[in-house]
Parts: sequence; structure tokens; C-alpha cells
Amino acid sequence: MSRARQPPLVTGISPKEGAAWTKVTIRGENLGTGPADLIGLSICGHNCLLTAEWMSASKIVCRVGPAKDDKGEIIVTTKSGGLGTSTVSFKLLRPERIGILDQSAVWVDEMNYYDMRTDRNKGISPLSLRPSNPLGIDIDKGKIPQSDMELTFPGMSGDFTSENFSATWYLIENHAGSSFEQLKIAASNLKKQATKKNEGSLAYVKGGLSTFFEAQDALAAIHQRLESDGTERVEGSMTQRLENILNRASDTADTLFQEVLGRKDKADSTRNALNVLQRFKFLFNLPLNIERNIQKGDYDVVINDYEKAKSLFGNTEVPVFKKVYAEVETRIGALRSLLLEKLLQTPSTLHDQKRYIRYLSDLHAPGDPAWQCIYAQHKWILQLMQNCREEFISGQRVGVGALDLEGDTRLLALGRLSHTASLKRGGSLRTPRPSTWRFETPQQVQFVEKLSDVVIGQLPNFWKLWISYVNGSLFSEVNTTWAACGVRKKPCIQHTLNNLFKMIEEITNRLVKLIRGALLPTTLPQGELNLFGGWENKTELTGAWLTQIIHTVRACHDALSSMEIPNDLLQVIHDLLLELRVHCLMVTLLHTTEDVKRLAEKEDWVVDNEGITALPSQFEQCMVQMLQSLKEPLEIKSGEINVRESPVFINCLEQLSTKTDRDIDTSHNCQYLERHTFLNLADHFEKHGFTGTEKITRVSVDAVRELDRKLFESYIERRADPIAGSLEPGIYAGYFDWRDCQTPTGVRNYLKEALVNIITVHAEVFTVSKDLVPRVLSKIVESVADEMCRLMQCVSSFSKNGALQARLELCALRDAIAAYLNAESNASFKLALDALPQLHSGADKKLLEELLNKFKSSMQLQLTCFQPSSVQPVKR
Repeated sequence: MSRARQPPLVTGISPKEGAAWTKVTIRGENLGTGPADLIGLSICGHNCLLTAEWMSASKIVCRVGPAKDDKGEIIVTTKSGGLGTSTVSFKLLRPERIGILDQSAVWVDEMNYYDMRTDRNKGISPLSLRPSNPLGIDIDKGKIPQSDMELTFPGMSGDFTSENFSATWYLIENHAGSSFEQLKIAASNLKKQATKKNEGSLAYVKGGLSTFFEAQDALAAIHQRLESDGTERVEGSMTQRLENILNRASDTADTLFQEVLGRKDKADSTRNALNVLQRFKFLFNLPLNIERNIQKGDYDVVINDYEKAKSLFGNTEVPVFKKVYAEVETRIGALRSLLLEKLLQTPSTLHDQKRYIRYLSDLHAPGDPAWQCIYAQHKWILQLMQNCREEFISGQRVGVGALDLEGDTRLLALGRLSHTASLKRGGSLRTPRPSTWRFETPQQVQFVEKLSDVVIGQLPNFWKLWISYVNGSLFSEVNTTWAACGVRKKPCIQHTLNNLFKMIEEITNRLVKLIRGALLPTTLPQGELNLFGGWENKTELTGAWLTQIIHTVRACHDALSSMEIPNDLLQVIHDLLLELRVHCLMVTLLHTTEDVKRLAEKEDWVVDNEGITALPSQFEQCMVQMLQSLKEPLEIKSGEINVRESPVFINCLEQLSTKTDRDIDTSHNCQYLERHTFLNLADHFEKHGFTGTEKITRVSVDAVRELDRKLFESYIERRADPIAGSLEPGIYAGYFDWRDCQTPTGVRNYLKEALVNIITVHAEVFTVSKDLVPRVLSKIVESVADEMCRLMQCVSSFSKNGALQARLELCALRDAIAAYLNAESNASFKLALDALPQLHSGADKKLLEELLNKFKSSMQLQLTCFQPSSVQPVKR
């Protein structure tokens, strides 16, 4: 381990000098633990890592690049040892470059014309090789723009290899600042180069002149011999024999060396094949490398290799290269299909989607993968929403499955999207609940929350992907164009906008319809109930659960609004919220009405010292609880309608009078409601933000007064009618006749019985509230007085004793209840007395007075209750 951490040390290199691209062997110590450990290699300052082949810790083979320095050290850098040192140096020889038209007796290495750029290995034409400085003087680039040069020299070029070469252009472009002396030196250099070129051709001819002379002498000798023989046209001549001898010699040589030459040709072929394989091993190994890298998931490596092979062999005419390249295309086609399948696979993250789109774009996949991904995501979100409904409808708990697998990411996305206090970063639509929440919460509430999680968890990535697709950032991230991504031209923005808006609208409409089907099925068309309904057997929701649903839908709307989705697409959610708020308001009020109705059943009718039962207090508590539960549906969010403007108030107080023997208590409760409870409720309404409480109070007071009037009239009728109805039978009991009766001896029993009944009503009312006694007894007395007046007026004639008896009873009744007489009662008694004959004798008047005193004396205890008193009623 200590040796592995020592820096590399180069102790030898072979050969020690050579031209660019010379293959050298480097030896030393600690040259790395493997190919991956070698991270740097420079010779004479040139980076040679690209051509380096690590052989062992003491040996590396590479090619020397075209370094700037003629001589320099060999520096090796490894991960384990860092930057190394060298004890030897390499000398770079710079041979004179041979032009494409220069004659040469040796083979020119093609490597000199091969561009070793790291991004793409592309062959360059030898025509592009030219002397960098043909004039041999310092280059001084001018600052004249290229466009100005083209205008000044139309149709000309500053490239001296071009047919339209302009010397003036070249001098202005490369030697604008050169002096006249320097230009003279440049002209001299050009002359020397021309002279050297001519001398080179002449020297080449001189060097082969002796060969030409020898060939000329041999041809002349042959010609002379043929002329001396003179038989060149006769069969069997010397030339013919010579040809035959040569042919036999050739056949004999072929027979002797055929096997050897065959083995040589085979060896040469094998050697050539190995050379080809070695030289183009990148292409031949590419199919296998593609398969391995695909299995490892190194798609970037596959794409880079494919681009390199396409640039080098895409247009090759060599059959073997075409065959191998066709296999590469087959593997790449399979990779395109694999990547497209992964792209359309759901669920997937936005990062993975963009990555697969980039891969497909680099591979020039046909069609538009990005749009295919958008469409697949849209269909998947719709299916998730429908699956959510199906699982709840079928009674399956949504605790396991695809929906919960995405739960955490969706809730995190929801926390990031929402700006409301309830949706904190990393939060959820749901508040913390006990472990038994899932068994206590109605299915509809769980469904709405789960459905909102699905939409908010998936729609942001869908929206972001589409925005990147439309504005082009999806493709600019991968440094490519629309055409390179399979899209022949940039898609119509308006067309794609319309398509996306339709997708978003379909998702929001599906969300709204699914919620309507669970909560407001009557708002759906009959044809859509089978698709979105089916909640008839589920529990009916109370106002509290509806309030929680409204909170969930509002949070969902806020999260979607934060994504900058157009408000037109979210209007359906606004409409749903309005209907949910109204529905929650109606359900809460109806339930409150039922609770108010049941208050009468819970009433124990125990009154306090003020004659008030617990009913008004319970009613006030019920209304306060209702106001608190309506806080969420009545709250007005941005863009929502104020439902308080809807005239929704329910009058349920009439249901309180369910006990016939307690009507007077209810009537007094109504007065307490008017004077106290409604004023307290008005304060509660104002505290909860309600306006126009005066109108509410006025309407409520009017309703209570009307109820009080009906209850009072009902009570009076129920109590006064029996008393008044008993008068006539009592008067004529025993066949009594006003025209034939005895001298009066006192007030008859029927009148005493009527007074006792009035006293009973007095006691009943006084027990509840003494303040109600005058109001009730005055009406009772009025009814009795009216009945007595009617009975007296119906008598056709009175005898003397009959008149005295009638006046006695009328006066006794009037004097007994004098404290509760009103104008109507006095008028009735006056009419009744006027209907009687007048008393003229003093004896009759005296008798009347004695009998009245006797009556008052005998019933003094009973008549005491009709006298004013400050005694408070005793609580029962």
C-alpha cells in the first residue's frame, strides 16, 4: 500500500527520439495500478493520454503527439500516486512535410493526415494540409472583417489553395502590418522555394539517369541481335525459343514454390486482416460494447460511440464495414425501442423523463418522443383517478398499491406547490390524525383526499414537462434542435397549447366529476352516473365532514393555481367549490334544524326564578356551534362568490310546542328569545363576519313574535273556552228559569266553579312568571265577561227575583276579577247589566249588598290571588 501511494517515476523511453505519432514504450516505477488509475500522460508538454495503453506498473505504450517543444520530459499522473517525475527526456523530430504533389521515393504515413481530436475522430482531406506560413515571415493578422473583404474582392479568396486565390486578400489578411523590407524577404523566400522545387525534380531525374542508359543499351543489343539473325518471323526462332524457355522456367518455379507462395499469400491475408482489425477494432467491437453498456445503463457511452461510428463509417462503401455498421444500427434500433419503453413507463420522475428524451433525441429517434411522453402521462393520470374511485367503490382500502407508492413524493410536491399555511413544505392535505382515523372517516372524505393527492402529485411534473416542451428548454438542455429530436419542424405553439389545455381541462373535469359523483350526484347527467357515481350505499356526510372536504378541494385548487395554470381551466373547480359550500351550508342548517326540533324532546321544563327553561340556552349553543361549523364554507377565498348574499335562514321554533300542557312555558321562552337570545346571536353573527345582522334579528324577532302570538292565542283558547263553556250549563242547571225563581240567597256554585278555574289558570301562570299573569288573566276574564254578556242578552225576560239573582252574580264576578278587567271586559259587563231590569226598591238593593258581602267573605281566601302581590314564583 505504501508503494502504491508513491509518485510515478519514468526511468526509460524507447525510442528516445522520433517524429510526431511515433510509437514509444515508457518504462519506470509506480506507473499505476491499472488502466483506470492512469489519469495523465504528457510527453514534451503534449497530452498523450488518449493513445496510452497501460501494460503494467512498469510499462506504458503510447504515441507521441505533435508537441510544441522539441525536447521534454515524460510525466505520468496516477490517482494513487499523483503527479510523477522523469529521469529521461524525449526529442521530437520535425520532418519536412511532403506536399500532395511532391515526388517521394518512400511511403508517406497516412497518420500525418489524421485528425486526433477527442470529440470526433473524423478523417480530413490531404488538400487541407498546406504550409502554415508560405512567405516565411511573421504573420500579423489584420482586423478587417471578413464581410468587408468579400465585398472588396467579390468572387475571390484568401486561401492560396483555392482556384480564385487573391494575393492582395492574403497579404491584407495575414501581413497587414508587415514592412516593405519584410515583404521583400518574403518574395526572396518564395523564389528560393520555387528554385528548390525545380532543382528537386532535376535531381530526381539525374539520380535515375544511369538506369535509363542501361535499359537503353540492353534494348539496343537485343535489337541488333534480332537484325543479325533475320529470322524473327520464322517459327522456332530464338525469341520463340526464349519465350518457351521462360514459360517452362515459370511453370517449374510455380510448381516448386506454389505451396510456399500459397502459405505466404495466406499469411499476408491474415496479416492484412489482423491489421484491419487492429486499425478498426473500434468498429468491430462496437456491437458487443453497445450491448454491454446497455446492460450497465451507460447510455451516454453508447450514444458517443454511435456518433463516432456514424461520422466515420456512416457513408462507407467497404462491404465489411457496411455489414458491421448495419449490425450497429440494429443494436441502436433496439436501444431506441428500450428507451421509448422506459420513457412511456409509469410512474417515473421528471428527471428520468427528460433524460430518456435526451437519449432518444441524440439517437435521432423517429417521431416526437417528448409528445408521446406527455400523452402517456396524461392518460396515466386519468387512469389513476379512475382507479382511485374504483377501489373505494368496491370497498377496498387504499392502503397498498400504486397509489400509496407515490404518496410520499406527491405529498412533498404538494407542500412545495402550495402557498397556504395549511400546506407547509413537505406537508399534506391531511392533518395529523389518530391511528383509528381510517376506520372512523367516511369513505367519501378519504376518497376526496386521496384523489386530490393523486392530482397534485402527478400534475406538476406533467405541467413542467409540457412547459419545457413548448418553450424549447427541453431541447436546449441537450444542445440539440427540434429537427435532431425527430421533429421535422418546430411544432405550432397555438396547436400544442390547445392540446395541452384540452388535457388539463380533461383532468380537472375528471376531478370535479369524480367529486360530484361522491358528494353531489344529482348535479351529474344521468349518463355519467355509472362512470362517476355509485356512492349510494355510503354514509351520508355531516356538515363537519363536508367542511373538511371543502378545505381539501381549496388546498388542491391553491396548489394548482401556484403552478400558473390559467384560471379558465380551474373555473370548474371554482364552480364545484361554490356548490360544495352551498351544499355544506344547507346540510348544516338542516341538521341544525333537526337539532333544534329535538331540543323540545330533551326539554325537562324545569324553570328558573325568571320562568325560563334550559331551552333558550340550548338553542343559543346550537346556533353558535352552527356558526363555528360554517366558518370554512362561508369564508371567501380569491375568486370565490360570497354565499352570505343567499337568503338562507330556517325558522324551526314552531316545533318547540310539542307538549300541550307546557304552552305557556314555551311562550315565555319566546319572549326571552326576543329580548336576550337573539341579541346574543346577533353578536355572534358579527364576530363571525356576518353583515346585515339587523335584518336577521328583525326577521327572527318577527318570527318569534308571530310564534308567541299563535302560542298565546292557542293557550287562551285552550284555557278560556272550557271556563266560558261551563257558564251556560251551570246557569241553567236544575231547570233554572229567570222568570220563575226564588228569592236569591247567595251566588250559585257555577260562578264559584268558574272563579276556581280562573284561579287555577292564575296559579299555573304565576308559577311560570308573574309578569305573564295580567296578560293571560285579562284575556280569560275578557272571554268570560263576553260569554256572560251573551247569556244575559239572550234571556227574553226576567222576574224580580231573577233580575236580582243575575245582577248579584254579575256584580260578584266583576268585583272578584276587577284587577284584570280591561276596556272590552268592562264593556261586556256593562252591556250585561244594562240587559237586566233595574232595582227600584231599597230592600232589593240592601239584599244585593248583603249577599255580595257574604260572597266576598266566604271566598276571601280564594279571591286573594287576584290581588296585586310582589311574591316571586317558587321554582319547582
